[in-house]
Amino acid sequence: MKFNRRSFIKAASLAPALTLPFVSCRSSEDNKGTTGTSELPDAFKGLSNMTQGVVPISREERMGRIAKAQELMKQAKIDALFLEPGTSMKYFLDFDFFLSERMVAAVIPANGDIMYICPKFEEDKVSELVKFGSEVRTWEEHESPYAVVKTILVDKIGRTGTLGIEERCRFFLYEGIKSEASSFNYVLADNITAGCRMYKSDAEIALMKKANEITIAAYQALFNSLKEGMTQDDFRKIASQAHQALGATGSIGANFGEWSAFPHGSSTPQTLKEGDIILADGGCTIEGYKSDISRTIVFGTPTERQRQVWDLAKEAQFAAFELAKKEGTTCEDLDAVARKVISDGGFGPDYKYFSHRLGHGIGMDGHEWTNLVRGNKTPLQKGMCFSNEPGIYIVGEFGVRVEDCMYISDNGPVYFSTPGSAIDSPFS
Repeated sequence: MKFNRRSFIKAASLAPALTLPFVSCRSSEDNKGTTGTSELPDAFKGLSNMTQGVVPISREERMGRIAKAQELMKQAKIDALFLEPGTSMKYFLDFDFFLSERMVAAVIPANGDIMYICPKFEEDKVSELVKFGSEVRTWEEHESPYAVVKTILVDKIGRTGTLGIEERCRFFLYEGIKSEASSFNYVLADNITAGCRMYKSDAEIALMKKANEITIAAYQALFNSLKEGMTQDDFRKIASQAHQALGATGSIGANFGEWSAFPHGSSTPQTLKEGDIILADGGCTIEGYKSDISRTIVFGTPTERQRQVWDLAKEAQFAAFELAKKEGTTCEDLDAVARKVISDGGFGPDYKYFSHRLGHGIGMDGHEWTNLVRGNKTPLQKGMCFSNEPGIYIVGEFGVRVEDCMYISDNGPVYFSTPGSAIDSPFS
């Protein structure tokens, strides 16, 4: 079926988040020309803020996260955890600060109160941001922040012990602390941070559901605004404006035609024309939590080959989702079953056309622990969240990817966004 106004008015009932009908990817004369930014597309007239009633993560939940981290530290014989600003510091402490060459950090001990480190001239600002713990230790510009960390370690755990460092901590900070406090042991602390963050609570799931609902609504308005001759930059701008109209900060990028065979896009300038596949990928953030959705459609009428390739990717996505319902399934099992479907369908062997893993973890980061990839024998467990995104990329021709994220509930996998049923029915 060709994307046009008449056919997609019928789809309006499938989009309860919007008050407008989902209409065209029509490539007619009246749709020619690039999209201007001086006024919003007509499709935006039905958009409204969808974030009313969103409930942020509570202080009580963060306190539970800290307690869980401390328990995991005790089990792993880690005496303290060192964090600098980033997702994990936000996750545990609701603390956000910019990164620079000057250390701003926190130490969470396995026992006792949380402590912070910052330059003396930033003390007042940092103190305003502290919500858990209260003590901030500082250094003047000519002094060493690493010496301050050492005094905290000595005060909290004694002259020796083990300090956990998260993988995203910058190396120069780790090296400086290690040089100053050489009597301590240092270990990677991902079993602590990932051991908490991989398993989402009901409150986190609710925020991710909302982020996905908003991104689907943005996609519908975006696809309703496609015009022949529009550029990738036009596409991104409309996507950003759509998310803003819906109350979120988000982005969706796309590649057209043969450039859709690049899984993460090409830098080659592209303009949309009749018959092009559009491979779009993006999401938004709600209270720190992400959505990530890919849609592949055709601007015009799909060819039989385009439809067949899309259908095969959809079959692989379905196979992985169904296997996730089986108790004892591991992360690598899902990748394997999806990859087999694509290989058996003529697009093998192995990574030749389906060139990336099946999926990644998602939460406060768009990509986080753990991945649906060969070699990852982690069993699926309640609260885990993943993208399910098989793709088939035929260089010189086109690429297809279907991506929806899911979480593992008490009753098995649940999608955050409903997968499309066909290349010309992306929101069924």
